[in-house]
Parts: sequence; C-alpha cells; structure tokens
Amino acid sequence: MIRTALSDFADRINIPARRRTGPMTFTPARVKTEVLAGLTVALALVPEAVAFALVAGVAPLVGLYAAFIVGLITAVMGGRPGMISGATGALAVVMVGLVALHGVEYLFATVVLMGILQILAGIFRLGKFIRLVPHPVMLGFVNGLAIVIGMAQLSQFQTTPPPKVDHPGPFHILNGEWMQGSQLLLMLALVALTMFLIWVTPKITKAIPAPLAGIGIVAALVIGFGIDVRTVGDMSSIAGGLPEFHIPMVPINLETIQIILPYAVILAAIGLIESLLTLNLVGEIVEERGGASQECVAQGIANTVTGFFGGMGGCAMIGQSMINIKSGARTRLSGITAALFLLAFILFGSGLIERIPLAALVGVMFMVVIGTFAWESIKIMARVPKIDAFVIVLVTVVTVWHDLAVAVVVGVIVSALAYAWNASRRIDARTEISNEPGGDTKVYRLEGPLFFGSAEGFSELFDVKGDPDNVIVDFDNSRVVDQSALQAIEALAAKYQAAGKTLQLRHLTPDCHDLLTNAGQLMVDSDDDPEYGLAVDYGIRLGRLGSGH
Repeated sequence: MIRTALSDFADRINIPARRRTGPMTFTPARVKTEVLAGLTVALALVPEAVAFALVAGVAPLVGLYAAFIVGLITAVMGGRPGMISGATGALAVVMVGLVALHGVEYLFATVVLMGILQILAGIFRLGKFIRLVPHPVMLGFVNGLAIVIGMAQLSQFQTTPPPKVDHPGPFHILNGEWMQGSQLLLMLALVALTMFLIWVTPKITKAIPAPLAGIGIVAALVIGFGIDVRTVGDMSSIAGGLPEFHIPMVPINLETIQIILPYAVILAAIGLIESLLTLNLVGEIVEERGGASQECVAQGIANTVTGFFGGMGGCAMIGQSMINIKSGARTRLSGITAALFLLAFILFGSGLIERIPLAALVGVMFMVVIGTFAWESIKIMARVPKIDAFVIVLVTVVTVWHDLAVAVVVGVIVSALAYAWNASRRIDARTEISNEPGGDTKVYRLEGPLFFGSAEGFSELFDVKGDPDNVIVDFDNSRVVDQSALQAIEALAAKYQAAGKTLQLRHLTPDCHDLLTNAGQLMVDSDDDPEYGLAVDYGIRLGRLGSGH
C-alpha cells in the first residue's frame, strides 16, 4: 500500500507507467523537450543557488559555480538520467558554521575531501545499503523535503531576512520582516498566477514545459507593464566569468585535517543520502533500478572538482529533479543543458535573468512542493501498520526540525527495531511425543527465526525438568541468524546435559556445526539440512580455529 503513494505521484505528473527498457531515441521532438526542460531547471536553479550560498555565508557565485559544475558532471556521469544536482540547503546549513569559524578556503578544502569520501563510498559499493531504507522512510523523506522546500520560499515574502546565526533552526526563517499591504498582495497574486499557468498549460498545449510557460508569461507581464516587484537581481548580481582553478589556500597539516574531516564526513553522508534517496524516488517514478554506486562516484567527482574551482559543493536536488521530470525530460541531455544554460546566464545573460520576478520562481517551487508531497501517504495512514505510519511522521518531522541524514538514520533504526520486536514474538514450537525403543522421545519443531531478539523466548519454550530423557530439537522451519542464537543453543544443550538427558539437534547448517562448541556434537546430519549462511563475524570462526575448536 505504501508503494501506491509513489505510484500516485507518478500519475499526478503524467509519467508513463511503462518501463523504458532501452536507450531513448533522440528525435527532434525529444531534443526539444530535453532542452526546454533544461532551460526551465536552470531558471529555477538561479535563486536557489544564490539563496543557499547566502545561507552558507559565501558569495552568490560560489553557489552558482557549484550548481554548474556539480550539475554538469552528475548529468554526464550520474546513476539516473533525469536527476538534477546542485547547491542544496541541506549542505548549506552544515557549511555555515565552518565558514563562520575558519573562512571560505577551509570550505573549499572540505568540499574536496567530501568528494574523495564519496568516491570511496562508490568504489566500495556502499551505495547498495540504501536498499535498507524502508518505504515509510522514503515517504517521510519526500514529505519532509517538500515542507523544507516550501519553507525556503517564505524568505521571498520578506523585506528583511532573519538575522544570521551559526545553527539556524527550522523556523528561523519566520524571524524576518514580512511584506505588508499592496506589496504582499501583489506578490501573492503573481505567485498564484504562475501556479495557475503551470496547472492550465498542459491542458492547452504540451509543446512547452508548463513551468517555463509560467515563468515566461509572468516575467513578460511584469517587465511589459513595469510592475514593481522583487526580482532575481534584488537578491544579488549573478554576473561573473568562468570558474577558475584554485587550490584551497589552507595549511596542509594535521590541524587542518582535524578541522575539515568532521565537516567532510557529515557533508558526504548528507549528500549521498539525499542523492541516493532521490535516485530511488526518480527510479520509482520512471521505473528504473540500480545506479547507486555510479551515483556515489559521480557525486564524489563533482564535489572534488567543485572544491578546486571555487564552488560550495552539492548533491541531488529533489525539487529541480521533479521539475525536470514533470517537464518531460528522461535523458542526460536535460541535465547537461541546464548546467550550460546556467553558465550562460552567468557569462552573458545576467542582465535578462536578473529581471525575472521572484514571484514566478516561487510559484514554480510551490507547484513542486504540491507535486512532491506524497499526499497518498496521508490516506494510507489508517491502513498501514501503526509503526509504519509512525515512521512516516517521525522522518518527516526530523527532516524539517533537524536534517535529512539524522531523519533517515532515525527512521531506519526505528523500523529495524520494530521488525526485530515483531520477529522476536514469532518464535514458537510444536511438540510431540514418540515412542522409541530407548524410551519416550519429545520432539520440538521450531517455528520462526532464532536471533538476538528471540533468544530469550527460545529458551522459555523448553521444559528441561519435565521432558523425557530423549529430546530432539528440529530447526527445519526455523533459521539460526546470529551469534546470540548460537549462544542460546549452547545454553540449552548445557541445561539438558546438566539434567542428564540426551539432546539431538536436527536440520542445522554446516555453519552452525562449525561455530557451535559444546552443542556441535549433538547435531544429527541429514541430506535435507539447510545451506543458508549465518550473519556471524568471521572473527568468531577464526578465534575458535586458533583455540583448537
């Protein structure tokens, strides 16, 4: 049922349900769609990159260069065509403390180290662990980021931004001075007009991406009638030259490593988590799989290069990725085009881009928020298990209140503990008495997994004192998972041995035979013994071999 939320999202943005099984043909119509999608994304990237640069306490061009370099490299090398990467708020809020304490050069060095760590994560294929993130966590991630994207737009309704602090909270944005009277009404009207145009354009024509139509028409009205509203140029000038190669001016010593390493680890983790979750989300929408390790390497190379060219680093952007997909893009061309358009804006088109009203771009982002939020997750709350509903809400709240990395880790831990608790209650045994020449024999036929959570319940299944002299424990319908399970079997064997009774263990794997010390000789081999591997540290096996067991 949770998967229906993502399916519903795909339906709402008119994404074909059929999986693309081969490379897409670049017809003139396809190229047009990709280029226009890239232009739309580039226009939406400008205020975001500038805003996040200001949040991090660096010059706007530092954010714009990051958006260009990270966007271009990940578009060429990333694990999922159609994804857009650039400077993000999730990284900016971590960078602000580093910049305030040590300066921008240390930020560039940190971004380089962040990229190297991400490359190593890709080489060692650590991206595959993103599959451990359950769907409730995915939905919480989507909902949380939608709220964060929406809250980020509120700054455009302020005449004075909130005061700078090293560690801004989620509602710090509300501390600014807000627009009043006709100024606020005009801003709201233009935002609403943009949102209406984005909604109605697909019903009229699909020749142009709806967000681009909304931006173009509202910008034309504002410029044509000379309407006095805030524009991109009011945030900061975006004019500049080509990014230049620049080795971070920091001393190469242990003290520098001690300063930048903690920040680099946090930034690398946040960047990969956000990128890989966006990879999965886009994969759910366009029905493609894989690419996690490739995305890690691409993000790492992009950030390493960015650090050497005066950029603040970045990661995947769910908002711009959704704009790209909604505009019809399905290939790498749109991401490459977006990056090149962004560079063109910096080099040649700053005068025109700076005249675009911020209200139009806010309207686009509000439509992204509406399209990104998994509204179906609200409907399914009453139908899914309560723990899943709790995880969705928990991850959403923590994403908004703290940050994405913490939210995902908390969600995974809560989901894992809930699974362990449920599994621990599934251990049970059916018993039967058989009459054999050596006397009565009691057979325990176990049901359910035996692991650290169910070890105590396992020991409570047996009546050592009341059992006959011969006892058989059959693991045919059970599974021995970890060292705690092996220890529980050892303890059970010791109890029966102390009581002077015979215990036999059936249908255990060769791994169990190797790792069980005292109970190993109690196992009965048969042709239908299972062959699954145990999640037990090889150090246990090696330690026993070294001690002669």
